Amino acid sequence: MAYDYSDLVKQAQDWAQQLVNECWLTEVQVQALLNDDFQSVQTLFDASVEAPLVVAFLGGTGVGKSTLLNRLAAKNIAKTGVVRPTSKEVTLFHHADIHINQLPEGFPLEKIRIDKHFEEKNRHIIWIDMPDFDSTEQSNQGIVLDWLPHIDVLIYVVSPERYRDNKAWQLLLAEGGKHAWVFVLNQSDRAQPEQYEDFEKQLHKAGFNQPLIYQSCCIDDDLAASIDEFSALQAMMQKLATKKTVKQLAARSEKVQRSELIQELNTQLSQLGESGKQIKQLNDFWQIQWQNFELLLKEAMALPMQQLAQNYALNSANLAKNSEHNLWDTWAQMRFTDALDSLILQADSLALPIVPMKQLLEPIRSQIKTTIQDNSLLEVRKSLIKPGNKLQRAILKISAIAEIILPISVMGWVAYQAFIHFYNSSLMGTSQYLGADFAINSVMLIAIVWLFPYFLQKKLTPSLEKAAAKGLKRGLDKSLQIIDMQVLSSIEDYELQRQNQRKTVLEIMEHCKQENTKKIEGQESAELSRLLLP
Repeated sequence: MAYDYSDLVKQAQDWAQQLVNECWLTEVQVQALLNDDFQSVQTLFDASVEAPLVVAFLGGTGVGKSTLLNRLAAKNIAKTGVVRPTSKEVTLFHHADIHINQLPEGFPLEKIRIDKHFEEKNRHIIWIDMPDFDSTEQSNQGIVLDWLPHIDVLIYVVSPERYRDNKAWQLLLAEGGKHAWVFVLNQSDRAQPEQYEDFEKQLHKAGFNQPLIYQSCCIDDDLAASIDEFSALQAMMQKLATKKTVKQLAARSEKVQRSELIQELNTQLSQLGESGKQIKQLNDFWQIQWQNFELLLKEAMALPMQQLAQNYALNSANLAKNSEHNLWDTWAQMRFTDALDSLILQADSLALPIVPMKQLLEPIRSQIKTTIQDNSLLEVRKSLIKPGNKLQRAILKISAIAEIILPISVMGWVAYQAFIHFYNSSLMGTSQYLGADFAINSVMLIAIVWLFPYFLQKKLTPSLEKAAAKGLKRGLDKSLQIIDMQVLSSIEDYELQRQNQRKTVLEIMEHCKQENTKKIEGQESAELSRLLLP
């Protein structure tokens, strides 16, 4: 599917604005995309009629652009004079049958002059005299840049004294591929052959293989007439003023615009980072950083955890009131902040945008204290509710039962022995006692079966302090594991977002490569090829 250039620009600008909104890049970094440099050209003509060839005279102050247009029109339609800059407005000269549909928004109407003619040979040409581009008035440069996208052929006018002017030359280099170029050495009756040759060499350096250069003179004498080629220039423009040429120039201009858009998108793409290899390096860096931080933290937390465990053991009945005894202090927070900052600096050294990463890591940074406190307190409560290990708790339960059952069982057995003995004695008619030995042994047996479970419970009852310390350690380990996973998940989310941004711009670039202009049958003419940069 082919895409209109205007749609591609809109997609690129929406993408650039999204990058700014989500802090992947700054407005300064995407300024070239957000400004009007890539705006599509609004047509000046009704789509139902054949578009004319738009030809403009461009050059520095005093080279004779307006004089050439007046000569073409055979009347003074463009201002000329000795005051510099002379051209401060755009002058349009075209056939009366050509109707400009509408001017783009923002065009300074007060600086546009229009003059019409009825010459059939120039029916399909609009001649434009542009303001002096090298003028000290910034508004003149703005007018030229506003009109450039609407021009098919630029007639670059120079004089023997001004053919090396830098400002207009820089414009030629910047706009070279978007237009057809014809060059005029005006006032050539005052030029030296070396100047013509030097000007041609400069054009070769700019990329023109066989630049089309005409000489022009604005005075009437035999010498000027012999070297003046203005009529040939006019004839060349009339030859180029065909529907096919206009379409070829439009297609070429759009191709250059698409290439420039791709180049700018490539620039923005490089600022997002090159490949997923950087994220792997970032993950590896964090693992090393986290291991060092975790080791340091556990060593530093040993004493605070011991003190906090003692406090929890003494106040185990009401842990809620003791939740203000935080395990996570300012020192720990600073060390964790240092670890995150090191990760961000590493991302910066890998040429990755760091603001989105900061935003993803900030909730972890701000919530770590709550995470540590909640998990450690929860684990302490679990430990204090069920202190010790399962074997200890099982033995203690058995001991508690044995502490009741064994004494009762032994006392029942002693009572039974006493009853049987007295019963047998009564049958024999004699009263006999079991004696002191039996009584002492019975008491000792009862005491033993009662004291043994008691001492067993006494010795096996877990220390609340140890239980609290165990809960704190388990809570800290669990919290650190959660935090590590959160950081790794943030890096993963960061990479996912980055790849989505890269995918979007790669799709736009791929769309830019799909030509949307209709194929023009036949190759460019030899004359037109000389006017174009290869």
